[in-house]
Amino acid sequence: MSTATTSALPNLAAQWTALSDDDVSLDNVKQLLEPIRDDLWVSAACADRFLDDATVQRSLLDLGLDRTGAAASRARSAAVRPTRGLSESVDGSEDDEDISIPSNSRARHASLAAYFSDETADAQLCRIRAILLDRLDRLNTFVQICREAPAADEDEEETIDEEWEDDPWADGAAEPPQATASKSAGKPPIPLPTFLASDLVEIACLLALQENFTALRILMERHASTLWPFRFAILDCIPEYALASEYRGLLPSFELTADTEQRPLPKPWREEPDFVETPDCTQALKECGIAPPLPPSGNDHLHSVPEPLPASELTSWYTRRIDYIISSTGMVDAALSLVQHAASQGVPGLDEAGEDLTLVARLVYDAPQAETSAAEDWSLEMWRSMDPADIIRAYLAHTTEETVAHDIQRLVMPYLFVLESRAERAGKPDASLPTRLLYDYILNAPLGIVAAIFEASKPTLPQGRRVIRDDEAMARLALACLYGSDRIDEWPTMSRIFECLPAWDTPEEDGDEADEADTTIASLGAFVTPSATRPRATPSDLLIFFTPLPTSSLSRALDVLDVHLESGEILARWSVPAPLRWFLQSNSNISEQRARANRMARRANASDDKLETQEDWEWLLEDMLKLSGSGESGSRSAFCLLSKDDIIRIFLSGLLSTGNFDIAKKLLHSSSVQLSLDHQVVEDICLACSQEFYDNATSGNYHFGDMKLAYDCLDVPVPSERIIQEKEFIEATSRLCSFNLTSRPGIPISPIEIRLTKDRLSLVSRVLSSNNDAYKHTEVILDLVHKLGFRHDPVAAVKTLAMLAETALQSDDYPRAYAAAAQMVDTTLALRASSPAGSAAEPSQVEAASEVCWLTCFQLGRHPELPDVPQKLALLARALEFCPAEKLPDILTAWRPLEADDLARRRESLASRKRGARRVSNNAVPRQRTLYGADAVTASLASRLQSMHMPELHIPHSPDAAALAGKAFSHVAANIPFSFGGRGRSYMSDDVERERSGSRGRAAADGAHVVSEQASRVLQKGIGWLLGADDE
Repeated sequence: MSTATTSALPNLAAQWTALSDDDVSLDNVKQLLEPIRDDLWVSAACADRFLDDATVQRSLLDLGLDRTGAAASRARSAAVRPTRGLSESVDGSEDDEDISIPSNSRARHASLAAYFSDETADAQLCRIRAILLDRLDRLNTFVQICREAPAADEDEEETIDEEWEDDPWADGAAEPPQATASKSAGKPPIPLPTFLASDLVEIACLLALQENFTALRILMERHASTLWPFRFAILDCIPEYALASEYRGLLPSFELTADTEQRPLPKPWREEPDFVETPDCTQALKECGIAPPLPPSGNDHLHSVPEPLPASELTSWYTRRIDYIISSTGMVDAALSLVQHAASQGVPGLDEAGEDLTLVARLVYDAPQAETSAAEDWSLEMWRSMDPADIIRAYLAHTTEETVAHDIQRLVMPYLFVLESRAERAGKPDASLPTRLLYDYILNAPLGIVAAIFEASKPTLPQGRRVIRDDEAMARLALACLYGSDRIDEWPTMSRIFECLPAWDTPEEDGDEADEADTTIASLGAFVTPSATRPRATPSDLLIFFTPLPTSSLSRALDVLDVHLESGEILARWSVPAPLRWFLQSNSNISEQRARANRMARRANASDDKLETQEDWEWLLEDMLKLSGSGESGSRSAFCLLSKDDIIRIFLSGLLSTGNFDIAKKLLHSSSVQLSLDHQVVEDICLACSQEFYDNATSGNYHFGDMKLAYDCLDVPVPSERIIQEKEFIEATSRLCSFNLTSRPGIPISPIEIRLTKDRLSLVSRVLSSNNDAYKHTEVILDLVHKLGFRHDPVAAVKTLAMLAETALQSDDYPRAYAAAAQMVDTTLALRASSPAGSAAEPSQVEAASEVCWLTCFQLGRHPELPDVPQKLALLARALEFCPAEKLPDILTAWRPLEADDLARRRESLASRKRGARRVSNNAVPRQRTLYGADAVTASLASRLQSMHMPELHIPHSPDAAALAGKAFSHVAANIPFSFGGRGRSYMSDDVERERSGSRGRAAADGAHVVSEQASRVLQKGIGWLLGADDE
């Protein structure tokens, strides 16, 4: 081997080294490198430079390859010659025909390794040659990329420009732009030094990421041996939003005959590799310690697939790519473009994915979308996990009444046909699948959407344009949707649905068919009634009910629906709307109908449009009467179970409840409106409304509020005893509340509490106990008692006077106490006089009044603080007159001390008059004393008792007469519905305390006059005979 030294031209190498990469030119290469004779140095200098100028770079590569060619030839010769006898020719050329080829590759490898070990310069030159060859291939690829990539971009521009070639404003003299100028102006995707020095796989990934598919295609074709194993990693670098049509030449295809992935035909720059690129040479260089000709690849993290994929794995890769495109970008069009390309290349198993993506694309791009909310991200996994019903709802989620029919035709129907075809391919044909899913959507759609669908399905439209093409199915769907809806504010929409339904010419029904239809309606009402197992009948449930019905029953059901729709509109007009299912539920329930009628009559005036005139109320009555009838076909309306009189009663009650009493009077006497009600019925209604106002009142004052309405309501009917009595009770309530009665401390008593009080006299007692001067107004209190409902009850008057007497006595107002007792006695005497002996006129009232009277008189008569003895004797005398026979001894026990005191007082008065009196003339007539009142009764009793002679038997331990009287009074007083002790004080308690303490001197005297039990019986019998009592 001949080598040249650089000593002769030392300045050339130094000058070359001093040049920067940007300053290197063709002249520099010719003038500085070519004269140098050292092949190793020159080839190394060529490999050391990475230039931006492709022409200069090519000249360097050509020079380096020329200087390394001889070394490569020598190494090749050494590989095919035996190790021993190796000879070299001076010019490096040998006759290959005379060379004996070793019998095996191991000998060749050993021969080449030995040669590189001996000739290290040639080994270095071979390594440099491999590098230069690779760079030359890359340079050619780079030049082709720069030549074709801009041209592809320019083709589009030229195509656009051709459309304007006939522009009249264009300058005809101007020449079209030259393609060469455009090409020369094209900017390479990657700088040439980077392209030459970087890893090819990384360059391919970078071009894929930049979507430079032309450059990537050229790179994949020219360097297929290096890039083919990493083709899927390179494809994964392409952005997911890129359409497959733009890089379809890079995607894997399918070879049907081999059932595997089709390997594309490579287009390398050199058909045969150079000797230095063979595995034997590369391995020999490694064993000699020479660095590998190519830098180590940094692609260890990338998945390598050196062999073609089978059909199943290829399909899986496409499927994963499609799912990833949709999940990461949501661009269904990109995924659809990919699956369409795969199908065109014959990739199996993607037909269903293509169908799904086509349907998803319609959902994403064609279906109506919300203007405000963000679009939902869809994926194949999500699509496949959804039920068909959910997908239909997604298609029509943002549809409108104007577009729903068109959206169903262009979006939903294709999807339903795909489902039907898939079922057929699966061997499970289902011809009813499309209609069943469509009907399920209609049953759950809003009524506005349903109405639009029915309008697009009218029987008058051509069959091909109708969404629902079966008339009976339309009727069943309409019945199920309307009776299954809970809406109470869309009556015009419901009427729109009804107007689209078909009408059948059915013959007139006979009795059996009518009964069958009524039975159907009744069973439908029971079906829609909530139960424990089914709280609510859904439209789907109702469709099951209507499905078996024949045409005649459907026609009858539509007639009923017509009546119910009219009734629903009337109820909604008066602010008491009800869902259509209510008309079925209440068809045989009079309580439901009556309750709804009451709400209609009472809530009409509570709506925004209040009824202020008589004409408005007449309109309400007319509608209520209309609801009580039947439709033209005999279908029963909302209030079919209520009679006309029932409706009028409910109407009048509702009118009165609003407080429009003047309008009520006018309607009752109006000639245009016949309120055919009996006076007694009107009176009952007015009383009921008045009591309702009364019960709802919070204040008892009948000059305002609900109490005033309760009072004024009684002016509507003709006055009667019941009306007057109720008015008086309202006045009494107002007067009771004026006394500031309380139900609890600090809480005034309410009218409802007054009405619910069982013993209304207890209210009078509370008035007397809570007001210091109330007892002074006897007539006011008695008038209050009369208005509380006791006007014709003398016993209540007696009890009230007894309370007044007791209250006056507690206030130490003895004259008013005696006056009240005297009036009580007169009332009792009048009651006894009106019920003569032997008559059966309320004997219980006489007994009750007498009992209250004698007890009160007895207590007042024996009260120690009453100063007037004659008044006390008169009261005890009345007690003796009214008391039962068995109580006479008790009263007489109290009578005797008073009588003895009275006799002693009289004797003393008579003696004093005799001692100090002047003599009277002899002819003067002695003045006789006339006995009145108590004195008369006393004298009468005294004269009758003088004729009785009873032995005085002293029986020890006999009870005190006063105690016996107190015990008897306590027993009787327990039956009196009022309390004497309103101020915490009672006669009985005072008497017991006085008798126990012995505070009065007369108590000892009373104890001395006791009689035996036998004497008491004789005395009772004798006195009873004197008073006319029975022997019993």
